[in-house]
Amino acid sequence: MSLLPSWLSAQGLLEGLGGFVLVGLCLVIFAECGLLVGFFLPGDSLLFVAGLFVAQGTIRHPLWLVCTLVAVCAFVGNVTGYYIGRWVGPKLFNKPDSRLFKQEYVTKTHEFFDKYGARAIILARFVPIVRTFITAIAGVGKMDQKKFFTYSAVGAVLWAAGLTVLGSLLGEFNFVKNNIEMAIILIVLLSVVPIIIEVVKARKEKKHATASASAQTQVLPKIEH
Repeated sequence: MSLLPSWLSAQGLLEGLGGFVLVGLCLVIFAECGLLVGFFLPGDSLLFVAGLFVAQGTIRHPLWLVCTLVAVCAFVGNVTGYYIGRWVGPKLFNKPDSRLFKQEYVTKTHEFFDKYGARAIILARFVPIVRTFITAIAGVGKMDQKKFFTYSAVGAVLWAAGLTVLGSLLGEFNFVKNNIEMAIILIVLLSVVPIIIEVVKARKEKKHATASASAQTQVLPKIEH
């Protein structure tokens, strides 16, 4: 019995593409990273299974070519999403006090990316749905283009090429070959680990800052009237 819905089955999707498997894979990765309607696409599992198929010979293209193409599509997708947010976003949310948008959202987003830009753009790659929308949000917030493109390129290589290589390496093991869906679920779960680490780190920093502020308050001399 399949553990995943048929429409989310990366194995079935890639097998169904036949000779157009590499083209289809690239289009899916581009859509998930660049088009807001692609948020439901199973990018993580597709990349992992693609690498596994390369190891098995099902995909008859060299691993370096597959990794290069998916990384490029992931990067171009981010760039597309960025400009969608930059150009279309203001037109959709042109009233500062509208129900869907407030000018302060742009300001806060801009400040957020100025402070956490590298981690936000790179880590978002490994979180389904988030990786689709954060690019448009960066565009709406008018994040520095050079900074965004640099972090998007790094994230594209780590995510797209990284998961493909991982699938290829693990594809050599019979256990993985015979339990593809379990391996996919594990990969998806592991993909959120960086975010968990960042959340824990942020909480510790906040707790430390609060403790330091409290300590400083306690050592202040009392002023007698």
